Amino acid sequence: MPQGRTEEGTPTLRFSVLGPVRAWRGAEALSAGSPPQRALLAALLLGEGRTATAAQLIDALWGDEPPSQALAAVRTYASRLRKVLGPGVLASESGGYALRTAAGSVDLADAQRLAAEAESLRSAGERAQARDTFNQALALWDGEPLAGLPGPYAEAQRVRLEEWRLQLCETRLDLDLELGRHAEAVSELTALTAAHPLRERLRELLMLALYRSGRQAEALAVYADTRRLLADELGVDPRSELQELQQRILQADPRLAEPSVEHRETAPAFVRPSQLPATVPDFTGRAGFVRELSQVLGRTPGAVVAVSALAAIGGVGKTTLAVHVAHQVRQGFPDGQLYVDLQGAGARAAEPETVLGSFLRALGMEDSAIPDSLEERSALYRSVLNDRRVLVLLDNARDAAQVRPLIPSTPGCATLVTSRVRMVDLAGAHLVDLDVMSPDEALLLFTRIVGAERVGAERSAALDVVAACGFLPLAIRIAASRLAARRTWTVSVLAAKLSDERRRLDELQAGDLAVKATFEMGYGQLDPAQARAFRLVGLADGSDISLAAAAAMLGQPPEETEDIFEALVDTGFLEAAAPGRYRYHDLTRLYARACAERDEQPASERGAALTRLLDFYLATATGVYAVEHPGDRSVEHLEPARYPGVEFSYLDDARRWLASEAQCILSCARQLAQGSELRRSIDLLWSVKDIVGSGNFRQYQDTAAAAQRAAREARDAQAEGRACAALTAVHLTAGNLREADAEAQRALALAVAIDDPVTSAWVPYDRGVIALQERRYTEADRCLREALSRFREDENPFGVASALCQLSHVEASLRNVRSAVALAEEAIERLGSEAATLALAESRYALGLALSAAGQIPEALEQLDQALGIYEECGQALGEGMARFRRAEIHLGAGRPASAAAEAEQALAVLGRVGGARRRADVLVVLGDAMEERGESARARTCWAEALAGYEQVSGAEGSDVRDRLLARLDGRTADEEAGRYTGT
Repeated sequence: MPQGRTEEGTPTLRFSVLGPVRAWRGAEALSAGSPPQRALLAALLLGEGRTATAAQLIDALWGDEPPSQALAAVRTYASRLRKVLGPGVLASESGGYALRTAAGSVDLADAQRLAAEAESLRSAGERAQARDTFNQALALWDGEPLAGLPGPYAEAQRVRLEEWRLQLCETRLDLDLELGRHAEAVSELTALTAAHPLRERLRELLMLALYRSGRQAEALAVYADTRRLLADELGVDPRSELQELQQRILQADPRLAEPSVEHRETAPAFVRPSQLPATVPDFTGRAGFVRELSQVLGRTPGAVVAVSALAAIGGVGKTTLAVHVAHQVRQGFPDGQLYVDLQGAGARAAEPETVLGSFLRALGMEDSAIPDSLEERSALYRSVLNDRRVLVLLDNARDAAQVRPLIPSTPGCATLVTSRVRMVDLAGAHLVDLDVMSPDEALLLFTRIVGAERVGAERSAALDVVAACGFLPLAIRIAASRLAARRTWTVSVLAAKLSDERRRLDELQAGDLAVKATFEMGYGQLDPAQARAFRLVGLADGSDISLAAAAAMLGQPPEETEDIFEALVDTGFLEAAAPGRYRYHDLTRLYARACAERDEQPASERGAALTRLLDFYLATATGVYAVEHPGDRSVEHLEPARYPGVEFSYLDDARRWLASEAQCILSCARQLAQGSELRRSIDLLWSVKDIVGSGNFRQYQDTAAAAQRAAREARDAQAEGRACAALTAVHLTAGNLREADAEAQRALALAVAIDDPVTSAWVPYDRGVIALQERRYTEADRCLREALSRFREDENPFGVASALCQLSHVEASLRNVRSAVALAEEAIERLGSEAATLALAESRYALGLALSAAGQIPEALEQLDQALGIYEECGQALGEGMARFRRAEIHLGAGRPASAAAEAEQALAVLGRVGGARRRADVLVVLGDAMEERGESARARTCWAEALAGYEQVSGAEGSDVRDRLLARLDGRTADEEAGRYTGT
């Protein structure tokens, strides 16, 4: 309960009725007395300052059967309350009583105020803020209203307040669906429908949330369960709204993906983005293309507008033409214009989901309303643009696959795409091939920039200049701008500079080389320190680079590096990607590398700069690993770094660094996985293996595979073994146990041959985990004890704790619960740290499972809850999903199917991104069992069927065993071994 003070400085009184009836003076809890006395206080509080007569209060407390001394009892309770609350609070008036409370001193009044504010926000179209405000109101409930109070009045008010809370929940969940938070809503709605099975509005929202989450079969199963329940309990059919929703789901009505008409009428004023870059004032030529594209984009409103895709070589003016045409037709798109550079020509093209997030924000969506997956973002994007006329300019696209999710589906919108490739596979696109300018157009562009007077006096020289530029618009513009800035030059001077064929071929050959000529002009104006920084840092493969990493490449302090980089940003050679991070345009990076090959002397400095970058990443990453895995001596056996890294005082800072640098680290490891840097590159990869569980799965796997190939070609057994160990971690995370075991066996064979202290311990550990997950417990025990022995030989307490955790899982699976609990507790003790590290999370996870097997359910849930908190803090999606899954199993075993279903839904939302088909199928089995226990057999069978489909992707006996049990359930049979179905890791 909040604290406060009056203007005189005395603590204020606060009261709660949305839970147990309580009172506070400041932070001090006051005794409200016996249940009848609290019932009197509640009646007065709910009167909101109005006087209640003694007769009314007697009726409220005892109804039709008051005791003989009821009036005396009321007076006694009032007298006691007056002493507790202090003078002037409880007033006696006209034979009754009234409470004189300050505004906002009762939680119910706060809830009413917040609910009214939320409704106003919703009416104004501020849906995200309305949702947050409804949540604030709902958070004021603390269990059952007026809990434990006697009397008919209290009972009636309890029913009223609970009904109001449910109405608020329904309204807030409705907003969740409008804001695209379907996956989150499913979990809460599953729990609410369990608690209120006959409330059809909740069922309707659940069906819609499941449908919008791509779970059509489950949505229909909810309807089937609801119809059966209503028939059995009330003898009625579902209301018409529910029946209509079922039909629309069966028909896959596209309008179901949109907010309802009522909500659309109260939607906020549509944000009209205006993101087009400025068109050049001296745009020249291309008249035929401008006319053609304008006609395509300006077709009759309501018609499906074809995509116009421009494809051509670099420097030919694709973007300039597209931007010019977009400005020409923008009046036909009154709801706005969106623009993005997709960076398709670079090594790291923009991801469609990232672009969609940016577009949705530009269209007025709050960050909290933007879903995670590409499919959901694309669907929401199309819904937001429905009935709008918006022009979308997608610049520098890589291919059609990158573009497709970004194309609106509404007839009033149009999309303009530029790309270096001809997008013949982009369905419905109007294709245009843009070539270099004609001589007349090229001369006209040159003249507009330089000035008619100067060009007219030297027309022949001007023709020589544009010819030397290859009639490429960008090269012409650069040459002309340089001349315009130098009033002492004549056109002939510029023509003479370009007449040197050796220089001209270097600068203006064709395509990208025209851009290189532009960069060369600017590069020559940099001071030596700026030029060195530009060419050396451009050697790194990452999509961008942090200030600290760039400083390491240059071997100089970050402060000095920042000054240089900010100057390069001013010149246009670099882009400021974010505070402290910088990015090369794809073409400036190519030019920087050409400069490094040409100008960096001695040539060995190029390799030295990249080596310093690798050392920086390795030193910092191993430091982060050591903090996250306290006591793990494995990092001491990695290749030493010869350049220092960043040191972190706080674990959170270390985690943020690793998350922000993950892609750059992997790019660096792949780039340098050769020659003398092979081992350190693979050790860098090994030291950041935690990122696999955080969403960098695919890039990590590709990098590890490339490193493995390089190590094999180099015949380096240590490097290859550690690369195999890294790939084992990848496959384990994905649930690909066969592939994980194959890599682990290769790693183990190499480790034994050379006695590598890293792989000789961790590979048996991984093989033990694999065997455990496949329920080969004898082999799991043997492998894990071998790993345990290796860790003890290496005096590695972290490794020992990790092995003990997995052995605890083995013992729990074999029902040796005392041993399981003891092993997990020993693991926690050996860590010897209070820091919330991943190691501690794994240990508490193991202890939670062991305690669950021992029947200590509250203690087990507490341990899993602590593990879950750490996993969420670390961004470890796999750990978070598994912890929620285990909590779901425990709730189900304890006879709490509603709680089990809610946890399982949240686990599904997380493990859908990481963890593989088998783990998701495991969760679906538990969710199906929870639905079955709740009496929702149709949805249960749908979950089991989806789980069965997932297990079809699982090879081995374990998968076959589970499939057989599921088939038995789907066939309506029971199996004796069902009681032991929740084992394994």
